[in-house]
Amino acid sequence: MGEVKKKPRNRDLAKIHIAKKQLCLSDEDYRQMLWTVARVRSSGDLDSHGRKVVLEHLVSRGFTTKQPGRPVPAGSRAPMLGKIHAMLADAGYPVAYGDALAKRIAKSDRLEWCAPEGLRKVIAALVYDQKRHSKNKLETTDG
Repeated sequence: MGEVKKKPRNRDLAKIHIAKKQLCLSDEDYRQMLWTVARVRSSGDLDSHGRKVVLEHLVSRGFTTKQPGRPVPAGSRAPMLGKIHAMLADAGYPVAYGDALAKRIAKSDRLEWCAPEGLRKVIAALVYDQKRHSKNKLETTDG
């Protein structure tokens, strides 16, 4: 099987198995559902249409997929993260720039994973950057 065709298949099979776990289906109930919906005993035997039908059935039974996104920060980090995002937007930097700062300054791969002290250091770096850029603007307008 080609690499291009394998990725959607593996993604669909993973979703089916996640749904099995999320809906608390026993192995017997799961295999019965596969037989009833798609006339197979194993999800590995499903073709693309069969996987689509099984996934639609599992969604109709309550399976939900969470959309990938940035995690919601907890506690005292939320205001600091809000400030960082505002400072990044004001400077015209993407969120990925903030993640790069977090990795370099706080040794964390993402801003959302930083400890409060790491977030304070990132804020300090952005304030420094802000001052430096405003100083450069003044020099170019005065000269």
